[in-house]
Amino acid sequence: MSNSFAILPCNGLDKGAGCIAREIAVNLIEKSDSDIICPVLYRVADARYTKLAQEKPLLVIDGCQTRCASKLASEKGLKVTAKITVTEEAKTRGFELGDSLRLGENEVKLAEMVADELLLEKEAEKATESKTAAENETVYPETYDYEVYKKDKFIFRVPKEGLLFNENDSWVYISGNKARIGVTDYVQQSLSDIMFFTPPAVGNEVEQFGELGEIESGKAVFEVVSPVSGKITAVNEELSVAPELINQNPYEKGWIAEVELSDLESDKEFLLDFEGYFTILKRKVDEFHV
Repeated sequence: MSNSFAILPCNGLDKGAGCIAREIAVNLIEKSDSDIICPVLYRVADARYTKLAQEKPLLVIDGCQTRCASKLASEKGLKVTAKITVTEEAKTRGFELGDSLRLGENEVKLAEMVADELLLEKEAEKATESKTAAENETVYPETYDYEVYKKDKFIFRVPKEGLLFNENDSWVYISGNKARIGVTDYVQQSLSDIMFFTPPAVGNEVEQFGELGEIESGKAVFEVVSPVSGKITAVNEELSVAPELINQNPYEKGWIAEVELSDLESDKEFLLDFEGYFTILKRKVDEFHV
């Protein structure tokens, strides 16, 4: 959230409260990247100001209970983020407003106080949103502790913890209702030098055991079989220019896609832990040696 507003102030400059509304707006502009919407011009040329009100949070500053600024925002169908009334703000803070159009010390102080509090509230909202975003962000492991199985000159690695697998040599790392998916070392060793990766489409739904892209080498084309069902939320864009990342490390930089899980409890029936998959891997290597 930006620390700024699109400000629609009261136009009643024939009243003291209207002058204070303008002063609050000026304070906000001087202390942030805010912009003022001129209520007079807005009535005759609204394209520019409507765009501004859509790009930034809209703050409406009414001078008194007539609420001219609020009525204008309603007429234009604007979404109001925050709204204040000068006379109410003065009453809440114990300020007595005079009838003079020239701002005295109290009026200037009130305008500064209201503007500062609005910006502080904005900063607090921004901090809360950043914290929430950080808490909701899924962090995937950058490295794993591997168990190794050797066969002649070939070395097959499988992470000991953190992943689940299917019998089709795909892995999944699950975090809440999100997951990252890739293929195992057995796949990249079997394919040898990988030349192309065809990703699935972001936004598509995939069923457990459904196709999640294709990996192609000079030896074969491998269809990635999804270990879980869900909505595809991201693909590893780096693979489009560097598919060899799957050869280099299929569990880390060579991951395939990320999904939002839709039926994990049912999917678990067909998922294997490390011990289960490692047993299958060794059998495959021994029987169908690459």
